[in-house]
Amino acid sequence: MIQNPKRYTITAALPYTNGPIHIGHLAGVYVPADIYSRYLRLQNKDVAFICGSDEHGVAISMKAKKEGITPQEVIDKYDGIIRKSFSDFGISFDNYSRTSAKVHHDTASEFFRTLYDKGDFIEEVTEQLYDAKANQFLADRFVVGTCPRCGNDGAYGDQCENCGSTLNATDLINPKSTITGETPILKETKHWFLPLDRYSDFLTKWILEGHKNDWKPNVYGQVKSWIDGGLEPRAVTRDLDWGIDVPVEGAEGKKLYVWFDAPIGYISSTKEWAAREGKDWEPYWKDEETKLVHFIGKDNIVFHCIIFPAMLKAEGSYILPDNVPANEFLNLEGNKLSTSKNWAVWLHEYLEDFPEKQDVLRYALTSNAPETKDNDFTWKDFQARNNNELVAIFGNFINRVVVLTNKYYDGIIPTPNEFTEVDEATLAELKAYPAVISSSVERYRFREALGELMNVARLGNKYLADEEPWKVMKDDPERVKTQMYVALQIAAALSVLAEPFLPFTAAKLSRILKNEGQLKWSDVIENDELIPAGHKIGEAELLFAKIEDEEIQKQIDKLEATKTANLAENKQAEPQKDLIQFEDFAKMDIRIGTILEAEKMPKANKLLVLKVDTGIDVRTIVSGIAESFSPEEIIGKRVSVLANLAPRALRGVESQGMILMTTNAEGKLVFVNPDTDAPNGATVN
Repeated sequence: MIQNPKRYTITAALPYTNGPIHIGHLAGVYVPADIYSRYLRLQNKDVAFICGSDEHGVAISMKAKKEGITPQEVIDKYDGIIRKSFSDFGISFDNYSRTSAKVHHDTASEFFRTLYDKGDFIEEVTEQLYDAKANQFLADRFVVGTCPRCGNDGAYGDQCENCGSTLNATDLINPKSTITGETPILKETKHWFLPLDRYSDFLTKWILEGHKNDWKPNVYGQVKSWIDGGLEPRAVTRDLDWGIDVPVEGAEGKKLYVWFDAPIGYISSTKEWAAREGKDWEPYWKDEETKLVHFIGKDNIVFHCIIFPAMLKAEGSYILPDNVPANEFLNLEGNKLSTSKNWAVWLHEYLEDFPEKQDVLRYALTSNAPETKDNDFTWKDFQARNNNELVAIFGNFINRVVVLTNKYYDGIIPTPNEFTEVDEATLAELKAYPAVISSSVERYRFREALGELMNVARLGNKYLADEEPWKVMKDDPERVKTQMYVALQIAAALSVLAEPFLPFTAAKLSRILKNEGQLKWSDVIENDELIPAGHKIGEAELLFAKIEDEEIQKQIDKLEATKTANLAENKQAEPQKDLIQFEDFAKMDIRIGTILEAEKMPKANKLLVLKVDTGIDVRTIVSGIAESFSPEEIIGKRVSVLANLAPRALRGVESQGMILMTTNAEGKLVFVNPDTDAPNGATVN
């Protein structure tokens, strides 16, 4: 762990440009990285916060084939959506680049060539799956088949999403090409491999011994598991038609493997930023006094803690990450986020539904951040955190302070009189908070840090509640001047301490207080006065607005519609039963009827006792639909009845027929009934 670094290089995982950004990405990577970067800038640190679009690899090709467009059109579309989402949400990258940029192609090619010239790669001819009809080798995701470990028949060539096993395409049973549906053949092809096994001792010493106490347990544990399991050479090239050409002779038609070229995107993006700003990029990647921190999700731990460091070590001139504070996954309403199933809250859609509420989502995601375990985002929790915390605590304190200052002093901060012990204790406690928040941020405990920020607002609320200036004003207006002065110092502190977490709120609060850009983090610790007497503030504005139940229900309904659509899409009809003769069908007497009465069967959760007018009689039918329907809602319902089913006694009640039912896409029972007004007793032929 580097002490007092001269500069910081902070990277956020390159988002893949085959879809938009959702809340899982934000919670796992971009909000914590932005909090950390903003905090360091408030400390006057030299920061390069780097990111960019990851635009190569087989998933881009698959998306292009599926949509009937070119890979370039795919990446241009989603790069635009992603950039706008990040900008609208206030993610403060110093540079956001693209791996399709020339600077990246040049940097990645040079990096590969350096390792190639040093003899760090293994060149090997292997057998890979080949689609003869499509006349191309099949990348991992262009192959599906049966998983050899769990039997899932929808496993991909690199991973089984059912059991989580890492696979090779040649491991699959009954593999099929997703391009043509043909069974692929094995064909020899040459590739280059990074021999990770050579770096096992280095990784053991650097991480397992050197970072045992300062890296997050989830990161350390996953790295240890990989190393203990034995590292193997990993391919750095692929047979693809989209990506960066392998820059050596004999590699025609081959591209750099996306997980070789993507992390180099951090370096090329830094080069792009440095050239624009007139800086030298090399100290940010090659100076031992630079602190390099990678913010990623847990699915990228192996690449950032084993593969990329091995690449950097092999090259020889680069620094290694000081920390990789990877988060776990965020689920949505109890289910795993899924881009393919549209089970997500997309950032661009959120900003349309909740305009100017970027900070509400930042707050909810940070408060519930999956820092040590998978967590669940629910819309009800989002609403509660806004209404019960942001509105009721933070917003309430600021509103009272600003309203009272304008009411009593026309917005001019009063000159305080003598401070009481309560005043001095409150101001002393305020000065202590920046160090407490800093300690949490610098240990990557952003949820904890946000809680301490809210404690500053609670400090202000408690001070006002205890001092009650609105009551004291009648008898001791001079005392109120001091009370309001103290409360305004807390408000000013919040305008700077909130900036890493709630940047839009901090900016709005600074506009209200008219102290934009005047305060730094250290001022809250060192200065006795953060906002001076005689300074005129602005009129009161609500920092946060209450979110109503109707707005939340709209979001829940949207997810329910998604769930229904997924069930309908994935629902498979049951196989046809054995053939019967017409005479077999003709034996069934199916009649249209009406339910006249319905009541629950005593001591039976699933059964309803029905009185049904079949047109030929009124009979009793016992039906196992009580868990799907209440008796009240089905009285008068038109139904189809199998009238000549042999009677059967159920819990002492003789059932004289059967109600015909089916299920909808959600698996709920649905009555089979006529869509026109057929009379009771009409037969179904």
